Amino acid sequence: MKKLFSSITVLITLSLIGIIIMQISWLKNLIALREDQVKQKIDNVYQSLSYEFGSLRDKYINSAGNDLPRLFSQKNIFDPFSSITIGSKLSNDEIERRIKNAFDKADLKKIKFEYAIFSGDLLSRPSIERQSENFWDAYVDSLHNYIPPTNLIRSQSGSASENITGDEALIIITLNWKNFVKRQMIWSILLAVLFTLIIVSAFYLTVYTMLKQKKLSDIKNDFINNMTHEFKTPIATISLAVDALKNEKVMGDRDRMGYFSGIIKEENQRMNKQVETILKASQIEKRETELDVIPLSVHGVIEDVVDNFQLQLHEKNGDAELKLEASQDIIKADEVHFTNLVNNLIDNALKYSKENVPVRLKIATSNSGDRIIMKFEDNGIGMNRETQKRVFEKFYRAHTGNLHNVKGFGLGLNYVKSVTDSHNGTIKVDSTLGKGSVFTLEFPLA
Repeated sequence: MKKLFSSITVLITLSLIGIIIMQISWLKNLIALREDQVKQKIDNVYQSLSYEFGSLRDKYINSAGNDLPRLFSQKNIFDPFSSITIGSKLSNDEIERRIKNAFDKADLKKIKFEYAIFSGDLLSRPSIERQSENFWDAYVDSLHNYIPPTNLIRSQSGSASENITGDEALIIITLNWKNFVKRQMIWSILLAVLFTLIIVSAFYLTVYTMLKQKKLSDIKNDFINNMTHEFKTPIATISLAVDALKNEKVMGDRDRMGYFSGIIKEENQRMNKQVETILKASQIEKRETELDVIPLSVHGVIEDVVDNFQLQLHEKNGDAELKLEASQDIIKADEVHFTNLVNNLIDNALKYSKENVPVRLKIATSNSGDRIIMKFEDNGIGMNRETQKRVFEKFYRAHTGNLHNVKGFGLGLNYVKSVTDSHNGTIKVDSTLGKGSVFTLEFPLA
């Protein structure tokens, strides 16, 4: 079973890792493909704008052909059309509007850009005709921004204005274009992350369920073993007592008959007590038991329970030191269950005491605001960290070796926790292996 569980866990883990790697690879490829598509759209927009501005400049030159005398009267009489440029005819707002419209038509809305138009000797000494405010800052940041290959604004081939004026250059810089791509793909990315989280969650729940089922199986086996030990002794004792009662010598002796009948009764009560313990723990955990809540003196309950344990304490050469210093000790509680709570904590200290070491049990109370604090401190065998985490679990029993020297079903502290919770209290344990444990409980005052 253990090997099968390990194999299933390894296979699921490998499958999960493979799916996540494939998901990440798919997402990277999708982003790269989308970036290429956006870059191609930007290039297309850039080319279309260069063509548009070239056509627009041809119109301006053709319109100016009717006014040659005025053009020749200007300074450069050898090139009367040199003053007709896009930069001289269009304002910054008009250029920006045309660029934005071109991006909108290409389904690249909300993409940010900077631009500039150059004229003159473009190879050696270009002059800037128009530029946006942050053009040069964007130009130097080539890591985050994309600059398409430079396109010249030229007259159309075969047009009347071809070769009669110099070229212009349009440069457009798209800002943070990769972030723009990711913003467009936000839903695809979120869905990929969501499905990955769902897969991881499903894997976690699967492994958690398998661990829980394994834990329940171990608990069931431990419970059956403990129950076998707990019932085997009284059953064997009753069987021997019944056989003795059938003996003719015993049948004729009233004292011996009473002795063996008393043994049968005691062992029967012992088994009945164990059954009642299981039933009560189950009922209070399911909240099936109705609590008979009354004002109750915590000090009075502690003193009564300690008196009942005096004989067992003396058998272990131990004693109980009481420091009941709480000025207010009245709480609203069910007397039977609260008494059982204190009884179980003291009984637990006796069960897990050290061999041949006198039991030293300290019980103290104090007030903190509107609550009473109870501390049960012993010098027993203590608990390790793992046991402290699980000590309040149902049927859990701390391992004390291969010997079945500690009686019970592992319900005592679980019952204490259930009673504490049902009375709106809290409980915690601090323990050091080999030195003892301290159980601290808090309850609201009446």
